[in-house]
Amino acid sequence: MTARYIIGIDLGTTNSVVAYAPMDASAPIAVLPLPQLIAPGSVEARPLLPSFLYLPAAGELPEAATRLPWGGPNDAVAGTWAQRRSSEVPDRVIGSAKSWLSHAAAEREQPILPWGAPDGVPKRSPVDASSAYLAHLAAAWNAAFPKDPIGKQEVLLTVPASFDPAARELTVRAAAAAGLRAVTLLEEPQAALYAWIDTAGEDWRRHVAVGDLLLVCDLGGGTSDFSLIAVRDDGGSLVLERLAVGEHILLGGDNMDLALAYRVRERLAGAGTTLDAWQLRGLVASCREAKERLLGAAGEPNMPVAILGRGRKVVGGALRADVQRSDAIESLVEGFFPPCQLSDRPQAPRRAGLQELGLPYAADAAVTKHLAQFLHRNAEAGTPTAVLFNGGVMRADALRARLVEVLGEWFPAGVRTLSGADPEHAVARGAAYYGLARHGRGVRIRGGVGRAFYVGIESAMPAVPGMRPPIKALCVVPHGLEEGSAVELPTQELGLVVGEPTEFRFLSSTTRREDHPGMILDTWSDDDLSELPALHTTLEWRGHEGATVPIHLEARVNELGVLELWCVSRDDAQRWKLEFNVRA
Repeated sequence: MTARYIIGIDLGTTNSVVAYAPMDASAPIAVLPLPQLIAPGSVEARPLLPSFLYLPAAGELPEAATRLPWGGPNDAVAGTWAQRRSSEVPDRVIGSAKSWLSHAAAEREQPILPWGAPDGVPKRSPVDASSAYLAHLAAAWNAAFPKDPIGKQEVLLTVPASFDPAARELTVRAAAAAGLRAVTLLEEPQAALYAWIDTAGEDWRRHVAVGDLLLVCDLGGGTSDFSLIAVRDDGGSLVLERLAVGEHILLGGDNMDLALAYRVRERLAGAGTTLDAWQLRGLVASCREAKERLLGAAGEPNMPVAILGRGRKVVGGALRADVQRSDAIESLVEGFFPPCQLSDRPQAPRRAGLQELGLPYAADAAVTKHLAQFLHRNAEAGTPTAVLFNGGVMRADALRARLVEVLGEWFPAGVRTLSGADPEHAVARGAAYYGLARHGRGVRIRGGVGRAFYVGIESAMPAVPGMRPPIKALCVVPHGLEEGSAVELPTQELGLVVGEPTEFRFLSSTTRREDHPGMILDTWSDDDLSELPALHTTLEWRGHEGATVPIHLEARVNELGVLELWCVSRDDAQRWKLEFNVRA
């Protein structure tokens, strides 16, 4: 069956969206309405599916109360009602699964969510939770287009530009479990720019010129993502080339929800009411909705929030408080977007020796300082001349205005704002546009992979007591390699340990753009290279257990943007594939 549609999916930390267009571009890109539970027994189609998963208690609800148009089990509920339940029973709601999916220190394929929930609550892995959202989106598509099932269409699935290979591979695995057998990954900042191009139409060329450097600031529910995209000339035509992507920064709307919750908690404490940890989690969920409404286009002056009470002294079983719009703007603008110098850097305070396990949120909440660090690390790319805002956080006029103000201080020549695309739907619409561009029906952004990749090689040296041999970094994928390309590595031989447990170390860099395949780094700084999760595995070869065999390396980046590294024996009799998603 030939695909008739191109589908773009934004699997967001807070909301997920599906956009689509006919393969022949005979109709404009549209957003798919997504049926979902808004209350038990009540289904409504909305353009956004909140990325929350509610796990009801056994026997809590009759099957009919959670039935969707396409049927299905009632052991987990995704969407609007699940989001509402997060403020009432936070121990039974999974949120921020996407952030957990990118958390290298977490057992991402083990049932660990809801994080911190008591033993009696069923749990799911970050991969399974992500798959549940995608399964809901797939079912909504199949119900709307029964003759064109999603498994037969061309699907583009977006991920943060800063996702490492393991997180990308796990995202693909979650999609496959949801019935999406062949997906292509696309970086979210690029998708946002594609959406802007689609909205501007042919006029996009009037808004940018050769020599422009576009800064994409994508601030969503869980992450802050930055990218730099250059406008170049190619035979008289404007072309776009992605030059740099930022590191993975867990800083976004989730942090702001927590900041508002603490502000409300302090106000309640001043009135003599103390909240326990369970109530605080519910308050954070309530503040999420309050933030979106207070900073939205309507600009409501205040928003009441409810916190479920404990004990008999609470009248009606709940506490109530108001979040003022003025308080929200002051707390979020000044707390997360403070004025700073381009030379400022995020602070890294001294950490306690023992820490509670959880998501590795950024230690410094100042988005402006993280942006300054990104621009400093990529100063050789040039000075930004235009900025495109994306993500639910950037819907707030006050936050956009502050970033424009800060950029104006840093770059007196001026940084203009590209406007027009809807931040809520832009990533999904841009993914669909990219699908059309792949078939020659749109403008493509060049750039390939956004970072160089290295494999660690243990140095050969005499034994020294208490010291492991130092690691050298061998470049296996250069910055900017196009997806689907093989890498020509030198035929130099290395020793591979087979038949026993071993550790493989991988590193990456978003700043070293001149390193070529085969180049070996003896030393480097933390600003140059970042270490990825180590791969622990045993490479089998019968009859050679415990041996160190001579091999050479082959590498390629597949169409999904995932690195594939092969170890090939001297006589080509044996090949081993190193996969990033294997964990100890």
